[in-house]
Amino acid sequence: MKALMVEANSFTFTFLLKCFESSEALEDGRVIHGEILKLGFGSSVFVQNSLLGFYSDCSENIGSAYRVFEEMPERDVISWNSMISAYMTHGEIQSAIGLLDKMPERNIVTWNSVVCGLSKAGNMELAHSVFEQMPLRNEVSWNSMISGYVRIGDVKAAQSIFYQMPEKTVVSWTAMISGYATNGDLKSAENIFNHMPVKNVVSWNAMISGFVHNREFDQALCVFHHMLINGECRPDQTTLISILSACAHLGSLEHGKWINSYIKKNKLHLSIPLGNALIDMFAKCGDVENAKEVFHHMSKRCIITWTTMVSGFAVNGKCREAINLFDKMCLEGTKPDDVIFIAVLSACTHGGLVEEGKRVFDQMVQEFGIKPRIEHYGCMVDLLGRAGKLEEAVRFTERMHLKPNAVIWATLLFCCQIHGNEDLLKSVTEKIMDQEPSNPSYLTLVSNLSASFGRWEDALSFRVAMRQQRMEKVPGCSSIQVGHRVHEFLAKDTRHVQRKEIYRALDCLNGQLKAECDCAIRISQ
Repeated sequence: MKALMVEANSFTFTFLLKCFESSEALEDGRVIHGEILKLGFGSSVFVQNSLLGFYSDCSENIGSAYRVFEEMPERDVISWNSMISAYMTHGEIQSAIGLLDKMPERNIVTWNSVVCGLSKAGNMELAHSVFEQMPLRNEVSWNSMISGYVRIGDVKAAQSIFYQMPEKTVVSWTAMISGYATNGDLKSAENIFNHMPVKNVVSWNAMISGFVHNREFDQALCVFHHMLINGECRPDQTTLISILSACAHLGSLEHGKWINSYIKKNKLHLSIPLGNALIDMFAKCGDVENAKEVFHHMSKRCIITWTTMVSGFAVNGKCREAINLFDKMCLEGTKPDDVIFIAVLSACTHGGLVEEGKRVFDQMVQEFGIKPRIEHYGCMVDLLGRAGKLEEAVRFTERMHLKPNAVIWATLLFCCQIHGNEDLLKSVTEKIMDQEPSNPSYLTLVSNLSASFGRWEDALSFRVAMRQQRMEKVPGCSSIQVGHRVHEFLAKDTRHVQRKEIYRALDCLNGQLKAECDCAIRISQ
């Protein structure tokens, strides 16, 4: 444009300044600022407001924006609002409030900028004070207050504002659902959800993710089915990612496959987060082939994609494939992080691949300069211990730059049981008891191991200690999908409505197994 001698006007510079959104473009923006001054647009309120916005967005400090504001020969309400917003963005709350007090004319945008900024900063006491002073409020004002209280976990205050709101919008209802769900009050979240006059996809997502966040995975699937039956809102990528997470936790491969088919049928874009969620679901449900298919179908991958696939191979016993995939990633130029090394070392542990594990650990430290975390050390101790290299595992533990935690010692203790090494039992037990004297899981482990080595007095003393402190080990949980419903069970569970039929069937199976076992013993004799 300049080469063709076409004269710029004020719109030219406002459009140019809108191109810059990060600190990387700061120097380019300063060049444009110079052009503005050379061509005499320094007195244009329109252009100066754009400059103010540019420096607020792209500069790491408020100084440049403030200089533009101070040098403006003329200011309008947008100038003041922009400067207040800039102060809020950079956390200069007192300066923003001071400017608000000096402002000759305020509009609702001014008030909302302050209330919204204070809410995002978590200063709800001051936000409420400004909110009370507002001569006029709109839905942005009310929603800023509700979201602010939800953000700091004060759901009661958010609820109070919500019920005072004259005309509630879908944003207000959804904010309350998120607030209750984040606080663990799913009953209130459901109540708000069911009373919403109009729902959008964000509302459905808030309810679904609320159940997922609180580990009510079967309820999340139930809401998802209602969403499909309702038909007013189509699931988006956020919906599907949440539901895939629920399927992964429940091991519900049937639901997961249906979602994969839904994605293909509706030709939804396989974004990186959605692809990662699909790989994770298939891997956790034991369907490694479908996980691989999704992985290879993805046009773009991030480090999380590689980590999820490596971990998927590891947990499904394909340990060599996990290591090969990691090596391929490194060859393709993707830099590994500390998390993927945990996945690779876990693969080595599951597969008993001692030399590969040592090579990967050394590669992490020496080639990539990653300082080992306690999880990396734990994997290596487990790897060496399971392979029967208990003395090497102990030496490795002693060389750690971190203090071994109870998990490390428990790992060694478990390996002592596997290989019948009674010599280490006493010293390792003392280490665990020093660090976790009240952990029922570790006390149960120590008690069982003591009993397995014939140390009945030690085993009894640990059991007595648990009873005296009224400690109970957290029971394991299993789940099974029958039709479209997922059933969850704890050890000795009595909550299920069909518990009588279930235990009757279990007793029958136990009886048949015992009969078969007795028959096999008689034949062998």
